[in-house]
Amino acid sequence: MATPGNSNISAQLVKELRDRTGAGFTACREALLESKGDLEQAINILRKKGQAAAAKKSQRATSEGLVSSYIHAGGKIGVLVEMNCESDFVARTADFQRLCHDVAMHIAALDPRFLRREEVTQATLDRERDIYKEQAKATGKPENVIDKIVSGKMEKFYEENCLYEQHFIKDEGLTVKELVDQAIAKLGENIAIRRFSRFKVGEMDGSASAVGAITEADPASPPSS
Repeated sequence: MATPGNSNISAQLVKELRDRTGAGFTACREALLESKGDLEQAINILRKKGQAAAAKKSQRATSEGLVSSYIHAGGKIGVLVEMNCESDFVARTADFQRLCHDVAMHIAALDPRFLRREEVTQATLDRERDIYKEQAKATGKPENVIDKIVSGKMEKFYEENCLYEQHFIKDEGLTVKELVDQAIAKLGENIAIRRFSRFKVGEMDGSASAVGAITEADPASPPSS
């Protein structure tokens, strides 16, 4: 590993950063130089750059893309996911196809109910808040503390149930949104998850959620934070 202040970044350290982030060689080397060889800081640098790149490209239309599938071992769970990008050229790249596969595999594993927090129905939000409030009241804490507890539990609900906010199954240090942001920075195009459907043997309508089998968003809209 490079020592602080050392501009000689080893190829092994660059490779480790690439393996952990999926970013290109040049971007990884620049991040390691900026962080003076600190791997974790370099990861944060790449993450911030990915978020900045995603913000700049978020209004671009995404009319190309792929429908990808994933069948879990044993054939009991299957996923279809549509991911959009700006050009057919990017849609045919190995990086984009790998992203589609990883997102489909993640959906199979973590069973998100919604794509983004904005799509959670008001009825669902009201029900969850009521449950959390009653649980908090049972602890005997004052009202202002109860409100904070409910707010924290609602954030946890979004994290567990909204695809973009879930922690990526292959790297829990990343959310799915951050995974997509990294791909945007690497491939140079706006990328969005448009809709998905998860099927499990024995479930009604091929859906893990009572709100519907397909969650859809405007492909030109930016992923929410």
